[in-house]
Amino acid sequence: MRSRSTEPALIAEQLRRAFEGDAWHGPALLELLQDMDAATAAAKPLPNIHSIWELVLHVAVWDAAACRRMNGEIFQPEGVANFPLVPKPSKLAWRKTVAHVKRTHAALVKMVAALPESRLRERVPGKKYDFYFMLHGIAQHELYHAGQIAILKKAQIGE
Repeated sequence: MRSRSTEPALIAEQLRRAFEGDAWHGPALLELLQDMDAATAAAKPLPNIHSIWELVLHVAVWDAAACRRMNGEIFQPEGVANFPLVPKPSKLAWRKTVAHVKRTHAALVKMVAALPESRLRERVPGKKYDFYFMLHGIAQHELYHAGQIAILKKAQIGE
């Protein structure tokens, strides 16, 4: 029997599952990154496809974008702001990237969990949709990129 959680708390839990684990579909984004090294993350095994590292940075951008929008900012990352450049691949740079996406995601989950339910139907600044739609879209976005990461990982190491 499910407890009577608020809708924002339920959305926050879906965001957490998509990112951290215990998702219905299979491995979440962080589970796919476990034991991954910088070379694997930076590699481009398929032509004209983003690397795992690029996708992780991109996920962090959109988690932060959701927070900025919930704070009332009109924000639409484009170009390098949407897909930041990967630093020179190293063990330390990769660890920093993973730590960054974890922090960004944790801030998003915390903000969503504390969101008053009435705000879900408010329009996102500068958009034609509401926060309910955006937040579900963020969870879908993370799952979409987790699937890409799974394929890129298999293309390289066969897991």
